[in-house]
Amino acid sequence: MAQTVFITGTSTGIGAATVRLFAAHGWQVAATMRNPADAKFDGLAGVRVYALDVTDPASVKQAVAQAQHDFGRLDVLINNAGYGLVGPFETATYAQIQQQFATNMFGVFAVTQAVLPGMRAQQAGVIITITSVGGRTAFPMNSLYHATKFGLDGFSESLWYELAPFGIQVKVVAPGGVATDFAGRSLHMTADPADEANPYAGQMRAVLDAFSSRGGAASQPEQIAEVIYEAATDGKAQLRYIAGADAQGLLGAKAQMAEADFMKMIQQNFGV
Repeated sequence: MAQTVFITGTSTGIGAATVRLFAAHGWQVAATMRNPADAKFDGLAGVRVYALDVTDPASVKQAVAQAQHDFGRLDVLINNAGYGLVGPFETATYAQIQQQFATNMFGVFAVTQAVLPGMRAQQAGVIITITSVGGRTAFPMNSLYHATKFGLDGFSESLWYELAPFGIQVKVVAPGGVATDFAGRSLHMTADPADEANPYAGQMRAVLDAFSSRGGAASQPEQIAEVIYEAATDGKAQLRYIAGADAQGLLGAKAQMAEADFMKMIQQNFGV
């Protein structure tokens, strides 16, 4: 009997690549996104698309219930939906802060809570949350994004203990830079870097330029999908999977350096 994976945020990027990889391995895939019309999975056997807005609890419950009905059970959950909010914290509106947490954190909470009764009843399951290298270290002008990703990392570590007695594994996949449209469609800003009246404008431009210049080190979405598939299928009680050579190199350096030296290096690398 084929296993079933439920994936959020599958219209593009890592999510879409992960759908294709699991389908290629013969899995049944519940591919979710806000607008199913954006799906590009025609002809992929075993894939069904569901409308899901992770910020809407009713939408979450409906999508999970329908997928469980259609497939009989859910073996793996992949919390992938999210976006980046970049810019000075001082200029962030309350609505921007709410939306960042509603999508990146509270959405993960809602979907995870919705699948838990079924996984607990079957005494098996894997819950994988896509965080970021930015859930283990921080960069300038990303304070709210980092707050969500650091939070998800801690949430997952605690949940690892909580769910182990029920045969449910909890895992985190933390990519570095990924060659997706994250910096376009999935990037929001708290201020205009071209607004010279903004006292943070110079820092914003330096940080954005630094991120742009690192494009050559980025992983392809398919490479991250391979790490996600490994986490879902290796059977290991491993919590964290660091995905991408850039992420592994950065966190390796952080582990070896004094904190003050590492933070000075980040300041220099980002020109702030």
